Amino acid sequence: MPTCPRCSATVQEAVSFCPSCGSARSSLLPSQPAQTSVSPGIPVTYAGNPKTSGKAIGSFICGLFFFLLPVTIVAIVLGHLSLSDIKKSAGRLKGQGLAIVGLVLGYVGVVFIPFILIIAAIAIPNLLRARMAANEASAVGTLRMYGIAMGNYAAVCPKIGFPASLTNLGPGNGDCEGANLVSFLLAAQAPTKSGYRFFYSPGPADGNGHVVSYTIIADPITQNTTGIRHFFTDESGVIRISNGEPATADSPPLQ
Repeated sequence: MPTCPRCSATVQEAVSFCPSCGSARSSLLPSQPAQTSVSPGIPVTYAGNPKTSGKAIGSFICGLFFFLLPVTIVAIVLGHLSLSDIKKSAGRLKGQGLAIVGLVLGYVGVVFIPFILIIAAIAIPNLLRARMAANEASAVGTLRMYGIAMGNYAAVCPKIGFPASLTNLGPGNGDCEGANLVSFLLAAQAPTKSGYRFFYSPGPADGNGHVVSYTIIADPITQNTTGIRHFFTDESGVIRISNGEPATADSPPLQ
């Protein structure tokens, strides 16, 4: 049974006024919480601080690498997904600008990647040919260096003639065991330099035990990749060339 908030007197359910102080019945009813009505079709706006969409950030970051084909596709996909999420979030998400930038960069990549591929298709073979030409020039220079070293070795070691191995031309005491005529790199059993491998073969000794001839061939380590031409030289000092197969003493001389 309700009581009067003014005088605390007991009031019957059917009575409209307090019999003691005369307060109206409406003041005796418990207050009802206010209800907020939402009109159908009107979206509710989020009142808190919106968070930046992770997909928008991902789209922006991937868009910075638009020159990479898989990454630029990811930038476009994330950009569209993030814009859709932001639109549906009713203000809970932000980052529309990042998503748009990621989309733009992604589509720029889609447009320009074919041109980049065309340029690469033209440039890479030219670079490969330039590198092979440089390797071949280096091989010819190395053979000439060997020719000079062989002549000097034979002059220093007249009782031996030409060396039994390329290692005898390398670092040492300046004698016939290590003549200090070439670097350690070129004094190996089968040295490699600038995409070419060199093979030395001393000729037979004469009646006095002198080695009076030798051959050195230079072959590309990977045919048509590190070089095309093969080279040959001997005690004559003439460098000979061959295309696609090892050069010999019968190959034409280098012009």
